[in-house]
Amino acid sequence: MSATPQDQKTQSGVSGAALARSGSDDSPLASEQGSTSIAEGVVTKVAGIATREVPGVYALGGGAARALGSVTQRVGIGDERTQGVSVEVGEREAAVDLTLVVEYGESIPQIAEQIRSNVKKRIEGITGLTVTEVNIAVNDLHFPGDEQPDEPARVA
Repeated sequence: MSATPQDQKTQSGVSGAALARSGSDDSPLASEQGSTSIAEGVVTKVAGIATREVPGVYALGGGAARALGSVTQRVGIGDERTQGVSVEVGEREAAVDLTLVVEYGESIPQIAEQIRSNVKKRIEGITGLTVTEVNIAVNDLHFPGDEQPDEPARVA
């Protein structure tokens, strides 16, 4: 008995179920009239905004990224919505990596779960892409009063 094309692909390491999923046309981004592609920048902005919607998130990005972002925003070339957000976008799926600062006293596991839920809901609702993962790196805590600028030196 000869192997079918699906059997041959299964033997190469890809399961029949995975092939059926990848070959199906049930994506809202493809139809008989054409297809829609979503740029990484669009998904990056959606993920950044969705993350900031979660209470307890102080900022996105690491210390160096926030400092550089502050400078680039002042000269009009930066976008704080994309700072600390990295995405990989395929034809039907997206994966998100976030780096953020959490308010001191908040539960990091609870905030992380709320972020994952909100980012997934927003990206899937707005773009039609399926979110496969949302990875979160908390690299700092914000303490009340940290954002107050230093007093300028007085000249006597």
